[in-house]
Amino acid sequence: MDTTSAASALEVRHLGLVPYGKALEVQQELRQARMEGRQPDTVLLLEHPHVITFGRGGRRENALLSDEALQQAGYEVYRVSRGGDVTYHGPGQLVGYPILDLAQRGRDVHLYLRQLEGVLIDTLADFGIAARRREGYAGVWLDERHKIASIGVGLRRWTTTHGFALNVCCDLRRFDAIIACGLHGVEMTSMQESLGRKVGMAAVRTRVEAHLRKSFP
Repeated sequence: MDTTSAASALEVRHLGLVPYGKALEVQQELRQARMEGRQPDTVLLLEHPHVITFGRGGRRENALLSDEALQQAGYEVYRVSRGGDVTYHGPGQLVGYPILDLAQRGRDVHLYLRQLEGVLIDTLADFGIAARRREGYAGVWLDERHKIASIGVGLRRWTTTHGFALNVCCDLRRFDAIIACGLHGVEMTSMQESLGRKVGMAAVRTRVEAHLRKSFP
């Protein structure tokens, strides 16, 4: 599925289930086009097959299996240029990759991170989930221990890549292969786990897009 919605200056593409490597290629192509002025600010909304990614600060010991064992367990493994440590992506998790020109949006990376967190907090509120920021840690939390969304971004010439991952209805057992985000004692949770009922990905995607448009007009 590749549907594009452009009711405002922000272009939002719904890509469905996309292999991680392919999504990296699309981000790189869009980033180059954005830097050259051939593409408007764009957000990709998608899901990935099972994959473990290490960010720039990723420590190998935060994966509890070797790369070979991870691959045998059904994960792809990537080392990428986003911020943050190690994380998991998989079906049932809504991933967002904004390709934005921050030079046109104040050149403030910290503000950008807070805006992404705000989009997710507002989305969760739409479903009756009270979520919040945690001082000193990127992402979105239900409390000091339970994390429901991760954020890790890349930046080149003020143009963003990578982004956020919101756990909607993913298999939380898949996080057991890592120390998520390198944070001991933290448990990953999901909207479905929090609400105790099934949550439709399409409905969440619609609300995320609406809040993205408010935050990045």
